[in-house]
Amino acid sequence: MRFSVFTASTPDWTPQQAVAELAAQGWDGVEWRITDQEHTEVPGFWAGNRATWPLSGLEERLADIGTLTRGAGLAYSGLGGYARCFERTDVARLLAATATLGAGRVRVTMPLLATGDYRDLFAGARKDLEWATAEAARLGVAVLVELHHETIASSASAALRLVDGLDPAAVGVIHDLGNLVIEGHEDHRAAFQLLGPYLQHVHVKNVAWHRAGTGPDGTVSWRPAWATLRDGQADVGAYLRALREHGYDGWVTLEDFSTALPLAERTRDNLAYVKGQLGLSS
Repeated sequence: MRFSVFTASTPDWTPQQAVAELAAQGWDGVEWRITDQEHTEVPGFWAGNRATWPLSGLEERLADIGTLTRGAGLAYSGLGGYARCFERTDVARLLAATATLGAGRVRVTMPLLATGDYRDLFAGARKDLEWATAEAARLGVAVLVELHHETIASSASAALRLVDGLDPAAVGVIHDLGNLVIEGHEDHRAAFQLLGPYLQHVHVKNVAWHRAGTGPDGTVSWRPAWATLRDGQADVGAYLRALREHGYDGWVTLEDFSTALPLAERTRDNLAYVKGQLGLSS
């Protein structure tokens, strides 16, 4: 396995700082966050993230992205795009950028459940993925569907229904440990077996559920919150070992949205932790 960091989780660093820090810590690669975002004075994961490349004008920045990444000795685990599958113009731009950079694969996000009838959303997304897969194949790259709560593809079973029959050389699935704590969990080994050749990428973070309150009738409500790799409800070590036993030898991308530790300490500790769980030297 090779280990990378998704820059959604490194909001305090500029791209220059991100590659310098990650290379110095011994990471194998980087997964760049690419999206237009709201500007904020204080950097955050989803707005004001300094390690994000804007989608607007992306084509003019590709040379800089390539120079920074290669110059630091890092590989691309992929690109973290935010374009919805039905936003075909933006999907095409992301696929072209992936090909130009030699990044291999790019995430394309699925429709949110709240935006319509599941059956209609699913049928539309399937048609969009058929188009995206053909375009990806033409460019020699792959489009990735992430298992994500509150979308039409929160579980491995749902994602398989979405991509089944499409060319696995041009479309795959991101198995996301943390997201599955919130919604979509299935036995991991069964999910890996089910996805087969579509299991092409892995995201690792952790989540814990907390009491959010108690109603007047005594009913307890709960909410999920990002947690450190050690503190969340998912057993990260068991998960990584299950991946290895399955034969997975691809990218494992960390995207830790906890804030208990300062960013540099957090990324350094995460790399040591995941390698330690696999018995690898850090």
